[in-house]
Amino acid sequence: MSPYFRILRPHQWIKNGFVLAPLIFSERLLDPRSFSLAFATFVVFCFLSSSTYVFNDLFDRQADRAHPLKKHRPLPAGEITPRAAALLGGAFALAGIAGAVFLGKMVLLTGAGYLALQTAYNLFLRQLVILDILAIAMGFVIRALAGSVAIGVTLSPWLILCTLLVALFLGFAKRRHEIVLMGTEASSHRRILSEYSLPFLDQLIGIVTAATIVSYAIYTLSPEVTRRLGSSSMILTLPFVIYGIFRYLYLVHLREGGGSPARDLLADRALLICIFLWGVVSVALIYA
Repeated sequence: MSPYFRILRPHQWIKNGFVLAPLIFSERLLDPRSFSLAFATFVVFCFLSSSTYVFNDLFDRQADRAHPLKKHRPLPAGEITPRAAALLGGAFALAGIAGAVFLGKMVLLTGAGYLALQTAYNLFLRQLVILDILAIAMGFVIRALAGSVAIGVTLSPWLILCTLLVALFLGFAKRRHEIVLMGTEASSHRRILSEYSLPFLDQLIGIVTAATIVSYAIYTLSPEVTRRLGSSSMILTLPFVIYGIFRYLYLVHLREGGGSPARDLLADRALLICIFLWGVVSVALIYA
């Protein structure tokens, strides 16, 4: 692929699927107007997130040259000049903001908030232990919030909680992968990695794993869900969530995965099938 396309990290657009979660769980999936607004917001966040990836690479281009995997990215590999990357990132940010303006004030506010958070992350939050992962996780919550305001529904507290916990789980796993991959050179690549250790990260991952499963189980049995569906049948989706999380832990601990959740999802057939089945069963139960 062209380096100008690769630097946008199109495989990461799958993360913007969180924008569509409110559409599905508010029972608006079959409403043409809501679907159009949610999909347009998804596209807007593809532009905004690609812009942040470009500027992230700009900030990290020197350190990435010493990384065994990231050194092949267009900027550290010298395939794109920093000036060209800055122009591309700026163009995508402007395109995303323009699309958000078209979709309304609330989508614009969430889009601007997302860009502000990512800018703060690149400038200083990435150097603050724990807060660096929380900042990444809040980016996922903002995506879900944008999807809800786009179609005019209230974002469920359960959706906020589950999104935050899943994002924390992925973030801590990513930090673990960086330490395992870089070994003693980890802190020289990214200074914040000196503040983490494998035992510490494994404890955090264990806590977040348990909290995610329990929170999702409570959500499926909550009065809000059982009243809307007329039964507690949503609990049938819990085994898919448990297997998906355990499968990802298997990839992290035994297959040296976790460095890129999007790539891990697209590359692991079992995980992909699990998430697909969870989606099918969830939609069937909600819309049946």
